[in-house]
Amino acid sequence: MEDLYYLKALKAMLKDEGMTFFSSLNWKNLAGGLKISLPVCLGYFPIGFAYGVMATGVDLSPGQTALMSILVFAGSSQFIAVSMIGEQLPVLTIALTTFLVNLRHLLMSAAISPFLGHLNRLQQALFAHQLTDETFALHSLHFSKEKDPPVLRIITTNMAAHLSWVAGSLAGAWTGSLLTDLEALGLDFTLGAMFIFLLVIQLTTLRYICVAFLSVAASVLLFKFLGGHWYIVISTLFAATAGLFLDKITDTPKLKFKGKG
Repeated sequence: MEDLYYLKALKAMLKDEGMTFFSSLNWKNLAGGLKISLPVCLGYFPIGFAYGVMATGVDLSPGQTALMSILVFAGSSQFIAVSMIGEQLPVLTIALTTFLVNLRHLLMSAAISPFLGHLNRLQQALFAHQLTDETFALHSLHFSKEKDPPVLRIITTNMAAHLSWVAGSLAGAWTGSLLTDLEALGLDFTLGAMFIFLLVIQLTTLRYICVAFLSVAASVLLFKFLGGHWYIVISTLFAATAGLFLDKITDTPKLKFKGKG
């Protein structure tokens, strides 16, 4: 009887703690994070699916495929890594190549860090791990309108995008043996379409349009003459510098001269 009493007391305590946890959640921020991430999730699932199919083609198991998506979570790097695994290249070569491809994350982190001072170290680490090109674009769009973005909302945005990528990876891994031609399904166009959408929603001023044009022009020229993946980092630095220069010009206060008399 005494054991039964303690069991009921423990059950009641867990129930109370659970109700307290759910009642303390800010459902508005949770829903807001899911809503913001929706365009990215819709793009990530089919791209993750394509990655999963590709991974099974080089004899990675569904577990290994999903684990890479959980621990790495970098679309272009995962595609590159899988292709290099298929060519049986050394691990050090694969690691160095993916590191160079992901150097742009240094720029994104530096740009977005001033808005994350109210997060604790664990939250910052989780945010950094789940930050991608697409979620960076979404966060940049919303951070410009607020001082301290809600922690639950921004973590939910990243988490939803991450889960959709992992889910797509698993779905592709499980059905990979049935599919061989991804281009026939149009999955190769999904990433480009998503980037175009994320670019367009940020073109709200003439200044942003100019920076976007300069970035695209620099990327195309550098890709044509430089090749590799350095053109991404260099064109990003060029566009960021151009944006800063335009900010200085447009935000410089005009001199006012007082008339005599």
